[in-house]
Amino acid sequence: MQLAEGLHNLWMSTGIMNFVKPADPALSGIEQIMHQYGCPIMIVICLFLLWLGIKKQFEPLLLVPIAFGGLLSNIPVCDIAGPNGFLGIVYEAGIHKGIFPLIIFMGVGAMTDFGPLIANPKTLLLGGAAQFGIFGALLLALVCFGFTLPQAGAIGIIGGADGPTSIFVTSKLAPELLGAIAVAAYSYMALVPVIQPPIMKALTTEAERKIQMRQLREVTKREKIVFPIMVLVLCAIFLPDACPLVGALTFGNLCKECGVTDRLSDTMQNALINIVTIFLGLSVGSKLSADQFLTVQTLFILILGIIAFSLATAAGVIMAKIMNLFLKEKINPLIGSAGVSAVPMAARVSNKVGLEYNPQNYLLMHAMGPNVAGVIGSAVAAGVLLSLIAH
Repeated sequence: MQLAEGLHNLWMSTGIMNFVKPADPALSGIEQIMHQYGCPIMIVICLFLLWLGIKKQFEPLLLVPIAFGGLLSNIPVCDIAGPNGFLGIVYEAGIHKGIFPLIIFMGVGAMTDFGPLIANPKTLLLGGAAQFGIFGALLLALVCFGFTLPQAGAIGIIGGADGPTSIFVTSKLAPELLGAIAVAAYSYMALVPVIQPPIMKALTTEAERKIQMRQLREVTKREKIVFPIMVLVLCAIFLPDACPLVGALTFGNLCKECGVTDRLSDTMQNALINIVTIFLGLSVGSKLSADQFLTVQTLFILILGIIAFSLATAAGVIMAKIMNLFLKEKINPLIGSAGVSAVPMAARVSNKVGLEYNPQNYLLMHAMGPNVAGVIGSAVAAGVLLSLIAH
């Protein structure tokens, strides 16, 4: 009897017996299907995300760990993503406390050249205009989709096209939406070459797309050292809530530009950011459990995410066209689309579309100005949201 009971308990604890949950009499229709078959459905979704990351190379450095973390979190019984599980402990230490996104921002700062922005500071307006996508999506989420204000703020930040910022803000405002928002943010970042060109072409004329811009002036080393310090000081004076993200970004950049901390800069650009990316991806994937991801809210988040991203792209282009009304030396409106924070992919897209209409029109370095401004802008927007909502 004891042997039989032991074998029965062993069988009941296997994954086969726990992948499908018992029916809940209180549920019906699609809700019942999601409840009973949530784990196998999520495993299929995570395998699809792995395919996107590996086969299609959609942000593979983060999409692969996120998808694999999702697989682990949907394995029944073992509770890997629970409070005492491996992923749960990593999530609590790195995401809930906000450490991982900040370390990644250090690495981003160490890899980023602020020179194009310093050489052409008016492109800061393009990066600022692109943040309209964040606040436009926030209002839509709040008014039209019935999300709470903290949830709407977390969804809106997708429009910044900055994965670490999205994770940082969501972990503070609406951690229950972290999985869906992280997947949306990184998926749309990977789809920049698909999403942006149609919007850019729809909002510009062929003559505007052919505008050639003069080569940027050379930026001195002193300017590159002073700039990150100045940005941090201004942030500390006017928006202290943005200082964690801005501070991490500017510290990484200062280590790169000062010339005396090459070892630190190299570590932030390579070993440190790679290690943290592994744990960040896995811990974000831990929030892809069926009960958190398979909801109507997730569908709404994906819809609002693409709206936010499209609004951000359009706002940058439109701002460039408005600026041209007042500038003697015109700027190519295509670089306005690079005001989103997807560095350097958005700048490359601006350059690629420009070359299609003028083979001599190299816009990459010009587009890097608003692209870098977008990184700073998304961090500032995050600080605004935290200041308005979290306090």
